[in-house]
Amino acid sequence: MSAVNRRFSIAPMMDCTDRHDRYFLRLFSPHILLYSEMLTAPAIIHGDRDYLLGFDPAEHPLALQLGGSDPQQLAAAARIGQDYGYDEINLNVGCPSDRVQSGAFGACLMAEPGLVADCVRAMRDATGLPVTVKHRTGIDDQDSWQLLLRFVQLQLDAGVDALIIHARKAWLQGLSPKQNRDIPPLQYDWVYRLKQEFSASEIIINGGIKTLQQCLQHLEHVDGVMLGREPYAHPYLLAEVDRMIFNDPSRPIPNRQQILQAFYPYVEAKLIEGMPLSKVTRHIIGLFHGQPNGRLWRRYLSEHAFRKDAGIEVIEQAASLVL
Repeated sequence: MSAVNRRFSIAPMMDCTDRHDRYFLRLFSPHILLYSEMLTAPAIIHGDRDYLLGFDPAEHPLALQLGGSDPQQLAAAARIGQDYGYDEINLNVGCPSDRVQSGAFGACLMAEPGLVADCVRAMRDATGLPVTVKHRTGIDDQDSWQLLLRFVQLQLDAGVDALIIHARKAWLQGLSPKQNRDIPPLQYDWVYRLKQEFSASEIIINGGIKTLQQCLQHLEHVDGVMLGREPYAHPYLLAEVDRMIFNDPSRPIPNRQQILQAFYPYVEAKLIEGMPLSKVTRHIIGLFHGQPNGRLWRRYLSEHAFRKDAGIEVIEQAASLVL
């Protein structure tokens, strides 16, 4: 369908991958596939669409992640996402939070593979965009290989363009969302086996991946890798993604100062629009992780970015303490 390159992507993360974070991450590479935060279909249909869906053209390629379980609502939200210019529609079948469960979507949908397939068909019929599903290997005690195989087969039969698999199951009862990112054991071998079983289908792996070297190891078995918390906390690991993952040596490796200099015009424009500086500094606070005086950078931003009159000079001053 669409030529979206999913070789390397940044996971959709609530309260993290907003438009400001995505613009910042885009400065590291033109190739990375970025995702929105999860947005529920009813919110998109009935809410402030410009606020929820607006983004800078520089963020492309950009996927919209939807939450929901009603095929008609998801189809309507997918059409709206297409009208806003997103490059892909993704369905969340992996989030284990209580809020998601009470809304009958997210990881609990692993128990209803037929309904997920109906949602995939409805979104495909409603748009010309690729439709993908991000899911777990299982939930609670419904975590057998045969159940996962059936789930995947139904989505492929429904015409899903790619499956992004968080390589661990989710415990819907007894573990918090944070614990669900760490405690259930990783099952990379299951994701590799899925690629072997469905060799013609696009399979992306997610979960516990921390370095680009690990990405290369996974790419020997699957079509793409998705990272989430690690690049959010330590964004400079993306500096070599073009060279190592996309085999594109044409762009020189940017240093941290170059990334900041490229980010300043965007930040200044948003400040003029009335955005508080803290809306962006929370996304860049890990930029100097592991660097001499990196702690000074983090402390200065933490102490000064929340002032009502805070401007770009706060970031510049924080950077001067490190560089």
